[in-house]
Amino acid sequence: MSAAPMFSVSRHRASFTSNVDAVRNEWLEHGLCARPSDRDTAEWAVAQLYRRSGFPEPEFLWVPSPPAGSDLIVAEGLSMSLDSNRLRCASARIASMFSDLRSRMDAHIERRRSDWPNERWGIDTARTQSPEDAVRLGISPDRIMRAAVWDSLHTTLFDGVAAAIRTMSTPVPGSVTWYGQQEAHRIAYYDAYRRCGLASFRSDDDELLDIHTALAGATGWWWAFDTVCVMSERPTVRRVEPIPGRVHNERRLHDSDSPAIEFGDGHRVYVQHGTIVPSWVVLDPTAERIADERNIEVRRCAIERIGWDTYIDTAGLALIDRVDDPGNAGHTLQLYASPDGWGRGGRILLAVNGSPERDGRRRRYGLYVPGWFSSALDAAGWTYGIAGVDYARLVRRT
Repeated sequence: MSAAPMFSVSRHRASFTSNVDAVRNEWLEHGLCARPSDRDTAEWAVAQLYRRSGFPEPEFLWVPSPPAGSDLIVAEGLSMSLDSNRLRCASARIASMFSDLRSRMDAHIERRRSDWPNERWGIDTARTQSPEDAVRLGISPDRIMRAAVWDSLHTTLFDGVAAAIRTMSTPVPGSVTWYGQQEAHRIAYYDAYRRCGLASFRSDDDELLDIHTALAGATGWWWAFDTVCVMSERPTVRRVEPIPGRVHNERRLHDSDSPAIEFGDGHRVYVQHGTIVPSWVVLDPTAERIADERNIEVRRCAIERIGWDTYIDTAGLALIDRVDDPGNAGHTLQLYASPDGWGRGGRILLAVNGSPERDGRRRRYGLYVPGWFSSALDAAGWTYGIAGVDYARLVRRT
């Protein structure tokens, strides 16, 4: 039997698509929250997890940031109490409980898939379509849910925010880290299924999902030990921007002038359009620092911070070729020699974006191309996988 009554997405298109977006956006707000933790709710939820795992309520140690948490764990010598039966420690039992919960909920969802017709569209198509357009195309609810909720929140919170915070924290062997609000993709996926009426779960699984929901909505990172639980406050500052070209409200960390993430104890990380960078890239980029930087992405961010024209003038790069851009009327292509120390004699092709940005301006940008090019047209064609003579015939590029 199916886990829920037959549900026709086509008949309930408006409510389904609006509910998917609403649930996703609600969880996005939880995952990006920069307000103080709701400590009472967080401690209640963790205590429930301990009791369900056969352990008494732990002592709660609150820290202002995940790096402070990892430092405390190392300083206090906290670790999982492992023996021949790894499931005897609190963290392993909690992890196993969550894993079993997901397996049972996945089984309910799997039984629902037999109600939905097979369709020719894959998950990649679902990622490029809004839920409304995906329903119109006949994409299955499962793939819509996976793309619009799980994948979207995973990109923003787990691959983006949590990854940035990890760069500030010392790895802690002998412990399991839960990311709290940045684990929203897992919880939101199942929460969306039940709130959209696509699946129902066992009452005890609903209760455990509610506990997990309360915890992720209340706090940041946490670590469970047998008698102690270390819990971290959420960031005090979090700055993001929409990811261009995405349709499921995906965000990436970014701030042009300040840290993209900052905690109450001063731990911070700088991010430029999703790329984690050293503080000097934002606060004091110079041609000299750029010349010494070996990471290509960091170097690119620093150059874009001061502007390609300014950088080229300051660094004194030699112009190799300049020509009108046939695919972008009124603009030019400029080919420069790259600075010493950048590897095997590459080149920099300076171009202007073929399409306006959101503010109406056309961004000037540089592309790294192989060192054998002496023609700007050939270099531009290479970036599109075509010959320079073919690029010269373009009417317009984007």
